[in-house]
Amino acid sequence: MAGGGLLMLLDDITLVLDDVAVMSKVAAKKTVAIVGDDLAVNANVVVGLDPSRELPIVGKIALGSLANKAVLIPLALALPAGVVKPLLLAGGAFLCYEAWHKVTHKKDPAEKIPQQKLAETLDSPEAVAKMENQKVWGAIRTDTILSAEVIIVALGAIAQAPLMTKALTLTVVGLVTTFGVYGLVAAIVKVDDVGLRLQQYEDGFRPWFGGFLVAAMPKFMMALSVLGTLAMFSVGGGIWLHGVEVLHHWTEGLNSVVGFGAAMLAGVVVGLLSNILFGGLGKLLGKLKKKPVVE
Repeated sequence: MAGGGLLMLLDDITLVLDDVAVMSKVAAKKTVAIVGDDLAVNANVVVGLDPSRELPIVGKIALGSLANKAVLIPLALALPAGVVKPLLLAGGAFLCYEAWHKVTHKKDPAEKIPQQKLAETLDSPEAVAKMENQKVWGAIRTDTILSAEVIIVALGAIAQAPLMTKALTLTVVGLVTTFGVYGLVAAIVKVDDVGLRLQQYEDGFRPWFGGFLVAAMPKFMMALSVLGTLAMFSVGGGIWLHGVEVLHHWTEGLNSVVGFGAAMLAGVVVGLLSNILFGGLGKLLGKLKKKPVVE
């Protein structure tokens, strides 16, 4: 009898794990755009710094990301079911807003100064450590927003699942995205070092390949950023197309190519409207702050 109960328990556990595996794949597809943007953002944080400090900095940011998810996942699970869809739409709008901002943002010329030159101007180890801590905490704050987007989008994809399945799925998605993103970031930031080492050889294939790696990395980072931006438009727009009943009815049954185009168009429109809305609110708040208080 006890043996039969144990087998039933193991069977239930197997079914839950199967559901978690399926749900994790569904959630991963929905969150891939945010993960791509997260990868581009965090890889740019450490590029150009002292090579000996790159991996420790990535490790600190990764630990911060795990802490973010340890707080955000229970909060997401505690949300009422009726709140998930509005938050999902808000997350989609924020994705489109970020993508639009990246496309239209004019970079400050100071941002083009290599970070290594900035580090060289610091006159003490304490100043260097302070700069590193600022970068780490800035990256963790950015990760908080991106992690919240990942969790909300993943939760929206598995909203109908039982609580245990949702909890395990969000945990799997959180761990996979964290280790996947920061593992890739660690690999990307060391490619330059590998290239420079290969260039030290005098002949053969290795010096050429080292030069290729060094020259290709800036282009790779730019391409990664562009693809991440396009993916943010398409996923954010797709969330709105599926989340708003009228839009879902209009776009239902489209083939994959046309559907992708519709999602991109919706993402651009949502991004534009979000920027107008947030820009107007920002100006209004600015005027309210400047307005003198009448006693």
